Amino acid sequence: MSTLPAIALLGRKDQPTDAVEEYCRHLSRGLQAHDIQLEIRRVPWELHGWPASLDALRLMAMQWRGRWVLVQYTALAWSARGFPHRILRVFNILKNAGARIGVVFHDVEPFAAVTLSAKFRRWIQLRAMRQILSRADLAVFTVPIAKIDWLSPAPPANAIFIPVGPNLPVTASSSVSHQPLTVAVFSITGGDAGIRETQTIVSAVRFASQKLGSLRLSVFGRHSEWREAELREGLRDVPVAISVEDVLPDDQVAQRFCDSDVLLFVRGGISSRRSSAVAGIACGLPVIASANSETAPPITDAGVVLVSLDDQEELNAALVRVLSDSPYRHALAARSRAIYKHYFSWPVIAQSYAARLKAGPGPL
Repeated sequence: MSTLPAIALLGRKDQPTDAVEEYCRHLSRGLQAHDIQLEIRRVPWELHGWPASLDALRLMAMQWRGRWVLVQYTALAWSARGFPHRILRVFNILKNAGARIGVVFHDVEPFAAVTLSAKFRRWIQLRAMRQILSRADLAVFTVPIAKIDWLSPAPPANAIFIPVGPNLPVTASSSVSHQPLTVAVFSITGGDAGIRETQTIVSAVRFASQKLGSLRLSVFGRHSEWREAELREGLRDVPVAISVEDVLPDDQVAQRFCDSDVLLFVRGGISSRRSSAVAGIACGLPVIASANSETAPPITDAGVVLVSLDDQEELNAALVRVLSDSPYRHALAARSRAIYKHYFSWPVIAQSYAARLKAGPGPL
């Protein structure tokens, strides 16, 4: 059987880690089982400027006639300040080259807006998203289609839902309790949001320790070390062993999850596009999280306990119950393992892509 070539096209590289690039690498490995060779290419406009980068894209695209090009969309991948209108020029180049264009919406909604300038940015984003959707042969959304307001009243025929997978080498999941019981936190948001998240974490773990005794808090991933002093100060007089590590290799991230008993996810609402939450589910952890407009099955069918982050008492009680009730905790963990295998594993995700990418010419 001949190999089907395809391209994953990315914008600027995120630092210090690029979750979209990791997503594409895992997807590429998954697609090999379906005789699809997915290569990663970039439009590095932040390094060389837009004119030179688009000229380079035109030269590359000359080889892509009839080939699938999956454009990876986040607003900040295609604009330093979230005004991604230049992505339309990327689509024009791909169309003129005769490529079959897919777009993967990692950002499924425009940014929230309060100020006048933020509202204008949101309008630009939404306009760009609608235009690239109308020009694409395939549009992959990483949350269920019914949860995306701007697609109503009826989604286009080229739109499908495929959740993200864990950007980790998941080989086995945790099924044992640890001593002391361990609460995992994977990454903390930067800026003011990170301050609020840290306060929420401290309050919940402090309360649980006062109720249950010795615990361990394992905080790792992006921006974690920024909040180490606050975490240690907030928990200094309770029996909580604290481990804080910044960005780790993927295999070590997986090990931190497997050494934990619950994932405390406080970075906004949980959804099937949040790879940091999916990673915990993939490693067989119960997850305590909040809901937002994107929250829906299949992720809510995993071992997810939904609480309101505005209600600290509710969050505290949920953490105590998960840690103190071993049968409940293990039942949640079993649900996470099952849902991961059915929806969030890379073989399942790759199968969903392969079914579309192997469709013949013409409408999908």
